[in-house]
Amino acid sequence: MTDPANDKSRDIALGMDRPITRRDFLNGIAISATAAASGPLFAAPQGPSSGLPAAAQDAYGYYPPLLNGMRGSHPGSFENAHALRDGHTWPAATDTSEEYDLIVVGGGISGLSAAHFYRAHAGSASRILILDNHDDFGGHAKRNEFNLDGHLNLLNGGTLEIDSPRPYGPVAAGLLKTLGLDVPALAKSTQHLKFYDARGLQSGAFFDRETFGADKLVVGVGTVPFEQLLADAPLSERARKDIAQIETAKIDYMPGVSSDEKKQRLSRMSYEAFLRDVAHADPAVLKFYSARTKGEWGVGTDAVSALDCWALEMPGFQGMKLKKGAIARMGFTPAGYADTGGSYRLHFPDGNATIARLLVQNLIPRAIPGGSADIVTARVNYAQLDRSQTPVRLRLNSIVTRARNIGDSPSSGQVEVTYLREGQPYTVRGRGAVLACYNVMIPYLCPELPPAQKEALHKLVKTPLVYTSVALRNWQAFDKLKLHRVYAPGSYHTYFHLNAHVNVGAYRSTSSPHDPMLVHMVRTPCQPGLSEHDQNRAGRAELLTTSFETFERNIRDQLGRTLNAGGFDPARDITAITVNRWPHGYAPEYNPLFDPELPEKDRPHVVGRAQFGRITIANSDAGGGAYTDSAINQGHRAVMELLHG
Repeated sequence: MTDPANDKSRDIALGMDRPITRRDFLNGIAISATAAASGPLFAAPQGPSSGLPAAAQDAYGYYPPLLNGMRGSHPGSFENAHALRDGHTWPAATDTSEEYDLIVVGGGISGLSAAHFYRAHAGSASRILILDNHDDFGGHAKRNEFNLDGHLNLLNGGTLEIDSPRPYGPVAAGLLKTLGLDVPALAKSTQHLKFYDARGLQSGAFFDRETFGADKLVVGVGTVPFEQLLADAPLSERARKDIAQIETAKIDYMPGVSSDEKKQRLSRMSYEAFLRDVAHADPAVLKFYSARTKGEWGVGTDAVSALDCWALEMPGFQGMKLKKGAIARMGFTPAGYADTGGSYRLHFPDGNATIARLLVQNLIPRAIPGGSADIVTARVNYAQLDRSQTPVRLRLNSIVTRARNIGDSPSSGQVEVTYLREGQPYTVRGRGAVLACYNVMIPYLCPELPPAQKEALHKLVKTPLVYTSVALRNWQAFDKLKLHRVYAPGSYHTYFHLNAHVNVGAYRSTSSPHDPMLVHMVRTPCQPGLSEHDQNRAGRAELLTTSFETFERNIRDQLGRTLNAGGFDPARDITAITVNRWPHGYAPEYNPLFDPELPEKDRPHVVGRAQFGRITIANSDAGGGAYTDSAINQGHRAVMELLHG
């Protein structure tokens, strides 16, 4: 979109002068103004949680889920990691004299799962310290919490749902059952689209003037015949016909070729190339489909294989006569949705933050009251996370800068971990450590790793993305337009939709268009024309230099233009914005367009996760897939290596 930064009158019309919360970080007890209306706050216990200086998480009213402004990788969570990467050193660390059975670096789902599995196998009395660089636990499974007119509204700030291209195996499924989740039953009771369908709300597509020549919203994607849907779209007659053909026609674009050979060819071409060179679509059609893959892979159709797009049932392949079942090439056997049917899909109101909260409740019961049925509406007592009298401790705002085996690595019996709190380094020791952090940081934390392992870890480039939560005064404009979801291939955010209507436990979603509502928006910064990882690197650099003001201006502009016909006024109707910025987002997956074909044992995520003395590695990166079951499984593997390796 055109950035109207210098147009003051336009800024006023968008509401850039309106007093919404724009706090960018948590500092001591500073919290969002909405906290006062969100129930009682916990008082910090007397005295610090250890021999260390008092921590922010022990302070009265500490509650990060309520914060607005720039979240995700928030200011203060990553700068020291970049300094370590760039060669910065710190003064000699203070020895805390703390010793643990296990130290976990990273409080995301993989790290929390590792702590759970360690206790399950080594005993509930095991002393465990979890260190995390963010001001909240959960890793990418972050919770955005809003109090809107006295009603609790939740949205995922990161991981959306339990969803995998494979059915959950015994380890991951067993953990969810242990945490009290009946996934099949919940999957049936939380089918959130039924509410909007019952109101007659549909999906839409927005054509922006910068990309297509004119602003135009069309409503009825998937329900209205494409010839009718696109009749007034700013597209040529040929482009409209091409889209209708791609969506509905059953054409075999490779007649006389076997299913396996078709799959081989499709694996070596991008979806964009398939549309352009095989289906011979108009150039405007390529623009229309360019963002269809961004929500799943974080890059456009120029960097995702046509085979992967077929596996997710994207259009154009319905006449290709492709048989289910994977192709095997030099040890690579993809197992996607088309082959296995995938896992159950389950979305909690705060996404997989519910899973992270259940894990913390399991590990530190005093921190989260109630049972699993109360977890969605429970209020975390952060002051209980790091107490000396509890066997498991979770220390936030503590970025690790060093992890080393004490003594000879192969036979070492202890590790030392150094972390920063308020810029000051401290050391702790343990019988073992699980590094459940970003793989690209591990070579800097453990410079003694073998060169081949460090090289493999550096290859695991994560996908940047942004999940934005926007609070609206009401959703009457959506209801008037009969709309609940919008695909906008040329806009700043390529998708946005009304908050999922999910009722779990005591949590109730709002039902009237006159009630306040949250909108979920997705942006994946990437640069078409580059390889996937180079697009990821470019997108990461963009995210780290984009101000909250730029995000806000584009959010207001996009919602205003898209929903204008429904009477939406961005100055009047937007009440709060939370930008969840993830420069290191999705874990990298194999991409046949750019990655070499290697046997499983030689692939970077397998080489990179090798045990090193009393240090093991667990995260979704190590599993080669951005899925919750992968994160859980890798936590289990890393612990088993420590206990039995």
